[in-house]
Amino acid sequence: MRGLIFGLLACIYFPLHGQQLKPGFDPKEYHDVLSLSERGDSIKDPDNFKLLYISPEVGFYNRWFLWKRSDGVVVIKIRGTIEKTESWLANFYAAMIPAKGSLQLTDSTRFDYKLAPDSAAAYVHVGWTVSLGFMAPDIVAHIKAQYKEGAREFIIMGHSQGGAIAFLTRSYLEYLPDMPKDIKYKTYCSAGPKPGNLFYAYDFDYITRDGWGFRIVNSADWVPETPLSLQRVTDFNPVNPFMEIPGTLKKQKFFVRLYGNMVYNKLTRATNRSVRRYRKYLGGFVYKMSRKKLPGFQQPAYVYSNNYMTAGSPIVLMADEEYYRQFPFDGKNVFINHMPPQYLYLLKKQYRF
Repeated sequence: MRGLIFGLLACIYFPLHGQQLKPGFDPKEYHDVLSLSERGDSIKDPDNFKLLYISPEVGFYNRWFLWKRSDGVVVIKIRGTIEKTESWLANFYAAMIPAKGSLQLTDSTRFDYKLAPDSAAAYVHVGWTVSLGFMAPDIVAHIKAQYKEGAREFIIMGHSQGGAIAFLTRSYLEYLPDMPKDIKYKTYCSAGPKPGNLFYAYDFDYITRDGWGFRIVNSADWVPETPLSLQRVTDFNPVNPFMEIPGTLKKQKFFVRLYGNMVYNKLTRATNRSVRRYRKYLGGFVYKMSRKKLPGFQQPAYVYSNNYMTAGSPIVLMADEEYYRQFPFDGKNVFINHMPPQYLYLLKKQYRF
């Protein structure tokens, strides 16, 4: 009898609490989760949110917060860059690694991850993947705990570096084999840099299709334009016209072949050299600096690519003359257009609420 009663209550309760999140960009919803504090002390809860948990600082001084909305929706908010060397190293550690693999984070901690199904083509930012690795077990444990209490809807939110990690967090949860399958996730990546290459972006857009994953950008903000991207001919899909060029040239007469190879090599040599330099400085060099802060972290193998692309359905907050008068650049503050208040200003103006 108790089981029957519980089943009837579950049928009533879960449908009522399983329909709070709606597909599509909700400006008020984004406003609310962006406004949630990222401080670790003296937080005053907004009227319709309750702070449940503040994570410890781990990895590159990464931290996340667990909030619960009055309608039962749980919010995972990932903190952005702070004024710590380690926090900035996570951003500069911009070599690429496969979207599926394993990272040795400490002497005793290994992070096995899958962020896209095709790891041969999909690549991601190593620094933010390491950041996710340090937080992922804690995030998963709290999601499962909230699930046991009846939560079925989660918002994943981050601004700046937090937005970049939010991309990867959503992907990680999609492919984690032991997660409940009836959870609905909605993702707001605010002012987030580019998290991976084109094939990672394709997959993120696919798993969040129909209005469940967004990147929100201030058109005056330069941070979402980073990291710098380089496209080589090998970054295209395997079937492409460039794959035929070397074979075609081999069939030409000697002088045509000689000239054709010279032109082709000149066109590709610059990008190949640049990728090698990116791997050297944004991979190996930054790793040596990171190793001083994370002594047990072992350097992963980087892929030969730097083809960063944006991901998520774009929501553009368009800066205008009034905006630039409100937030003038003083010649020094290069982050003037990157901060949450500027995003909220444009949001309220654009969506009139």
